[in-house]
Amino acid sequence: MPPKPTVKVALAQINPTVGDLAGNAAKIVEFARRAHVQGALLVITPELSLCGYPPEDLLLRPAFMQACEDALADCAKALADLPGLHVVVGHPHQWGDRGDVRTKSHAVPVRHNAASVLSEGRVIATYCKRELPNYQVFDERRYFASGRDAGRGAVVFGVGGVRFGLAICEDAWFDEPARSAQAAGAQVLCVLNASPYHLGKVDEREARMGERARDVGLPLLYAHLCGGQDEVVFDGASFAVDADGRVVARAAMFEEALLMLEVSADALSGEITEVPCLEAQAWGALVTGVRDYIGKNGFPGALIGLSGGVDSALVLAVAVDALGAGKVRTVMMPSPYTADISWIDARDMADRLGVRYDEISIAPMFDAFKQGLAAEFTGLPEDTTEENIQARIRGTLLMALSNKFGSIVLTTGNKSEMATGYCTLYGDMAGGFAVIKDVAKTLVYRLCHWKNAQPNGGLGEVIPMRILSRAPSAELRPDQKDQDSLPEYSVLDEVVERYMENDQSIDSIVAAGFERADVERVTRLIKINEYKRRQAPVGIRITHRAFGRDWRYPITSKFRA
Repeated sequence: MPPKPTVKVALAQINPTVGDLAGNAAKIVEFARRAHVQGALLVITPELSLCGYPPEDLLLRPAFMQACEDALADCAKALADLPGLHVVVGHPHQWGDRGDVRTKSHAVPVRHNAASVLSEGRVIATYCKRELPNYQVFDERRYFASGRDAGRGAVVFGVGGVRFGLAICEDAWFDEPARSAQAAGAQVLCVLNASPYHLGKVDEREARMGERARDVGLPLLYAHLCGGQDEVVFDGASFAVDADGRVVARAAMFEEALLMLEVSADALSGEITEVPCLEAQAWGALVTGVRDYIGKNGFPGALIGLSGGVDSALVLAVAVDALGAGKVRTVMMPSPYTADISWIDARDMADRLGVRYDEISIAPMFDAFKQGLAAEFTGLPEDTTEENIQARIRGTLLMALSNKFGSIVLTTGNKSEMATGYCTLYGDMAGGFAVIKDVAKTLVYRLCHWKNAQPNGGLGEVIPMRILSRAPSAELRPDQKDQDSLPEYSVLDEVVERYMENDQSIDSIVAAGFERADVERVTRLIKINEYKRRQAPVGIRITHRAFGRDWRYPITSKFRA
């Protein structure tokens, strides 16, 4: 019996920028040419790789849709001189001239999330995504119509004697699209993806794709984006599973890669890169989010208010890994309540990482504010008002430096603080990008310890151990400690996870063994501080439910359960 045909296939794990059509097309062509040199006859790019993901309301602009169409044609022409090569490109597509998805009329042409097969200068086939996600960060039904509703069926094409069927991301989480491709003659499934990262997503993704492969008895190739786009991060880790659902190849996480595979109708092989531990994954997501938000938006660097505490220490370490020490500046802004060890530890860490460090005392400005308000506050004791004034002075100073020198302010508030409102509007919440807004306080400590355990280029522990051993404090009044105002972080973080991330009720959380007083206190704080979170900067999402795109709760609400 003659051997079955084998084809070299490349999964192009790229980091596109939303709206940079020329740059993204050039990257696709570059990766395709590299793959062709290595013998590939098929290159698969990620979902919407031509325009970046998610393009959001750019899709509602006719000029954007026309530009995408032109870029796809340019991409095809640029690859015309590579005989036998097929390149699958993700892009938005519309049938007809208008593509207005804001109308309810089915007579008007509509847009699709599509994948086109390019070969020898032409588009030879176009597949339209059938399953449109509308949960978590996804909002695809706002922009796209299902290929099923438009009467667009399976797309199967042959390369080197092997028949490949297309699917796009969410399609592969359902039975019908894969079975339709199989019925149309597919011997291998090719899935284009833009699946935002969250903790645990890699294992979940591979398990579900393994189920899909076993269901239809076909190998499955999964081409995935990498890089940061606003608050979401794409982790890469493109992979392939055989017909039994076993992972036989995997690319690295959080970096561009060209994963080469040997593919036949009943065999699949490639190299496997191991999946890092969760702390390493979270660190990679944060570094990627900072690097791409600052880099893609053209900021010259980052500015951080360094306090000597654990949160700003973590943000500083991430920023240096993302940008390099030369693009990071720190400013310590002591108040009358700042402990000497906070100054010492802040200076120590800045010195260890080699970043610029400056000190600006806020004491004279704080005195001026108190004097200016003295008549209004006569007879009233000092309270959180004076604490917040200090935080707002610091926010004003950081934003002034940002305006003058162009660097973006990275805020240092964590998810535990965002949940409970333990933060100051126009104070420590003032800034351009919230690096750890989806990192719970307990995870903050885990990440710091993990980072200190790494080689760190010979620097040793980059975060001074005293920062990790001290009780957390905002240092806005004498002898202040976070736990004076909040439950223990081990309790607080689990209640937030159960209530906010997993939608458990107050009664069910109490039944799980938590004190009712703690649960009611934390959940009340979550509800009454929604108005603050609406005014917070965007930040990196690393859990399956983050404040921001995932969380759309009304500010004005009387529901309390």
